Amino acid sequence: MQKIAATSPETQSADLVAGNLEQIRALFPELITEGPNGVSVNVDVLKALVGDQTLTDCDEKYGLNWHGKRHARQLALTPSTGTLRPCPDESVDWDTTQNLMIEGDNLEVLKLLQKSYAGKVKLIYIDPPYNTGKDFVYPDNFQDNIKNYLELTGQIEGGRKISSNTEAGGRFHTDWLNMMYPRLKLARNLLRDDGVIFISIDDAEIANIRVVCDDLFGEENFLASFVRRRRMATGMRDSAVSPDHEYIIGYARNSELAHLFGFARQASDFPFSDAVSSYRSTDLTVGMTKEMRPNQYYKLVHPSLGSEYWPPEQRVWRFEPSTMKEHVEKGNIIWPDDNPSGRMSRPRFKTRYFPGEVKANPVSTWISVKVSADGSEEEVTTLNAGLNQEGTKEVRELLGGQVLEYPKPLSLLRGLVSIATREDDLVLDFFAGSGTTGHAVWLANTSDQSRRRFIMVQLPEVIDRGDFKTISEITKERLRRAAAQIKADNPMFSGDTGFRVFKLDHSNIRAWNPNPTDLGTTLFAHQDHLVEGRTESDILYELLLKLGLDLCVPIEQRTVNGKDVHSVGGGVLMACLAEHITRDDVEPLAQGIVAWHEELVPAGDTTCVFRDSAFADDVAKTNLAAILEQHGIQNVRSL
Repeated sequence: MQKIAATSPETQSADLVAGNLEQIRALFPELITEGPNGVSVNVDVLKALVGDQTLTDCDEKYGLNWHGKRHARQLALTPSTGTLRPCPDESVDWDTTQNLMIEGDNLEVLKLLQKSYAGKVKLIYIDPPYNTGKDFVYPDNFQDNIKNYLELTGQIEGGRKISSNTEAGGRFHTDWLNMMYPRLKLARNLLRDDGVIFISIDDAEIANIRVVCDDLFGEENFLASFVRRRRMATGMRDSAVSPDHEYIIGYARNSELAHLFGFARQASDFPFSDAVSSYRSTDLTVGMTKEMRPNQYYKLVHPSLGSEYWPPEQRVWRFEPSTMKEHVEKGNIIWPDDNPSGRMSRPRFKTRYFPGEVKANPVSTWISVKVSADGSEEEVTTLNAGLNQEGTKEVRELLGGQVLEYPKPLSLLRGLVSIATREDDLVLDFFAGSGTTGHAVWLANTSDQSRRRFIMVQLPEVIDRGDFKTISEITKERLRRAAAQIKADNPMFSGDTGFRVFKLDHSNIRAWNPNPTDLGTTLFAHQDHLVEGRTESDILYELLLKLGLDLCVPIEQRTVNGKDVHSVGGGVLMACLAEHITRDDVEPLAQGIVAWHEELVPAGDTTCVFRDSAFADDVAKTNLAAILEQHGIQNVRSL
């Protein structure tokens, strides 16, 4: 029976370096050789394969460089020895939900998700901290990232102070890039081949993040840079301009496979009707000059009243005269003379909707603010989203107070989810904030009866906002209240509105850390390799995570010879974490596990795990392993 130690692959996140080497070996086996430190890449062979002139290590080359980039790249490749501890009491519908809310440093969490979720995420949306010169809560420059995270968030004594990232400090862009680079590198691994990532960003780092994403995703996989209005003009006193917009950049894992869905037209989007069909009122002009489109600048005459209209300055009609004549004859023009409200200054166009049509608008890169269709000012684009103040209002109404500044509005996230996902796609947000993305996923599911699911990750950053001590508490409470509201508003909706909560912590398996001055005491204390105070559930979910199983995979439990035995994923993992297994227990326990295993008929090889300190002696351990191996369970491990 092989023992799982703190250094075993089963206790660590995915080894990305080893994975990269295996991919190189598969493509070019001649590149792999033995070096002084183990497996190495033969640079001489690489030069022979691709030619000397294609390799470079010179300083003058295209790209974005900054101090710490090499360390940031290495940081992404360093496995995590942490774990995610289950918190059923803080969850909603723990037994049935497929959604996750993970509390922890997103860098470590992304590492821990690599085995279970690599290549499974359809959409990633993040709204990272904008580089505004305030404190950073994501410094990744300490030896033990888990310990550092616990200190920063006040979970253990230490309280490291984080200095402000001011422009005067000389590392304004550097610190932000060092924070973002490893997270984006890990995030790419989680995307499906047809997956996409959307990143909200402002002017401070838009240029840098574009170059970083070109580096990580490939310039050819750039999809779009959406421009979004985030607030109305503020009349800022300190500047001649008011920065009222921001961006959302989109990249694909593979642009040839990725697809954005235009919004299907719905009857509710066409509030007016006439004898022909339902319609909505849209502008009859376009933003071009008469010099640019002379054939679209002409006098438009009401067919019965003779009223004359010209396009306004710097605009022309949408159609040339012959096409416009057809639309007039078909009754597709809305005339100010026929509108008693007096709100129209010029003719508008009837964009029609016929029941059963399946047209979809293309996805526009302009995310406008939607104004009610009153026949005068509505601007119709694919993506319509509210201002940031709308997001603030939504959270205030749900949580009863001002708990976060300017969370993104639901309309924005719901739109992005709708253009990028369908059916049971998985959505990830590892800067979850108030949980808008998770809320938006549920709303999207209610509208098209899909089964999208989400993973939210949020640092328990300490704040003091009334009843909330950390941002992750806001995330969880918003999701709870949003779920209740959705059920109340949609009584016929039977979809998943629950979520499982997990929290980042040190591994349940203790690392060997001897005290040189008292080896005897250290050996005695290390008889049990598991951290004191951890539950069977803690240990079980670490095994599940490190073996690459979904955190929402079904788990069954049976009592065999008085011992609790767990089956995960239909028998792919079986575990008995009882604290005492005697020689007399071995035969009935092993036979009970074998019988259950034969019932389950698991899809792949089974790993069976026991607590190492539980066995009365080596004979009991050896006999139990032998019985299981005789019946086809070859991977028997002890903790």
